[in-house]
Amino acid sequence: MTLTHGRRVRLAVDLRVAGTVTAAGEPAAVAGALLIGAGAEGTVERVDAPEEARPGPEAAEYERLVSLLESFGAQMPPASRERAEERVRELEPAWHAYRNRRPVVTARVRLDGGLVLDRVREDVLTAL
Repeated sequence: MTLTHGRRVRLAVDLRVAGTVTAAGEPAAVAGALLIGAGAEGTVERVDAPEEARPGPEAAEYERLVSLLESFGAQMPPASRERAEERVRELEPAWHAYRNRRPVVTARVRLDGGLVLDRVREDVLTAL
């Protein structure tokens, strides 16, 4: 899912928000916790997406070959398709390494009840 300003979203998981208080010279103590249940809906007010790193040559080749196979694989000669599929399997580790280092996209979401969540990870939201 791509987060965009104004998009309606729903929490896919329960979120626990805890707060602490400190007094001068005292250790921090938990003041309370708020649990926001999965299914809470709201609207994206802001998206914070760091600039994405460009894929290396192997990850880019993986992307290209997967797209080629998805678009034209059924029309390709069997030997060509098999070579492309084998090359995709060889390049898969490079693709996964690239995907694992992607920056984390977060958002500011105003829930329908008025509560505002800031820096919510994209992977805990689903689109409506």
